[in-house]
Amino acid sequence: RDLRTDDHAALHHALRHARRVWCAFVFDDDILAGLPRADRRVEFIRDSLVDLDRQLRSLGLAHGVPDTGLLVRQGPATAALPTLARELGVQAVYANHDDEPAALARDAQVRGALAGQGIVLHTSKDHVVFERSELLTASGSPYSVFTPYKNAWLKKLQPGDLHPHPVAPHADALAPLATSDGVPSLESIGFERTNLHALKMPTGSTGAHELLDDFLDRIDRYDTQRDFPAIKGPSYLSTHLRFGTVSIRRVAREAWQRMQAGSKGAEVWLSELIWRDFYHQILHHH
Repeated sequence: RDLRTDDHAALHHALRHARRVWCAFVFDDDILAGLPRADRRVEFIRDSLVDLDRQLRSLGLAHGVPDTGLLVRQGPATAALPTLARELGVQAVYANHDDEPAALARDAQVRGALAGQGIVLHTSKDHVVFERSELLTASGSPYSVFTPYKNAWLKKLQPGDLHPHPVAPHADALAPLATSDGVPSLESIGFERTNLHALKMPTGSTGAHELLDDFLDRIDRYDTQRDFPAIKGPSYLSTHLRFGTVSIRRVAREAWQRMQAGSKGAEVWLSELIWRDFYHQILHHH
């Protein structure tokens, strides 16, 4: 859910607090086993990892650290992550929160396995603006109706809530890779090509920023144009928000600032981003 190098909470904290940081992604067989062999989501992730690996290498070179990049593994994440941590001899693992039940169970198992090796797991909020129990009713219970939640969200919001977690200024802590085979091909992880690219869906954070820049030229008309399928009205960013190739803080900040300037389109789009937070807190509490 966080396949980018910019405004990335876990990566920001890792780079600030550790002397050397390796970045890793696991193709989790516990998830992949139940998927069709031609799955656009897997292809989107794989292609986004190529973009992510390239960005990490560029960040390293810009700070005089050659041979950085992404470590990619395949297997059950509950085993692959502790094994990789032991091989690298790390003292801590940094990741971002995921509130899906299966992910929580996975993270608990990984936390226990790492603790058995004397390794600490640090996790951070990254996927939403407000999470879990950050917004509650006056009685201390979670919201069940959207409009009161939205009003509370807007009332609570401060500019600092949308500030980015900078990565580039701290990238000199990126560690060179002893060996790296790069990102595996789709076929080597057991999947087939789909029609993803025929759909003109750009991948990776590079693709996300292209879509965002294009949408910001149209956002003021979003409140009306989104209702007509034949018009290029929506942002087309939902897939990128799902896989974290764009930061929720970045897009919410763009919408909020434009709303403050009187844009009705930006106000409607921000409301839909707040819906996204709302459903994540429903998932957490229920």
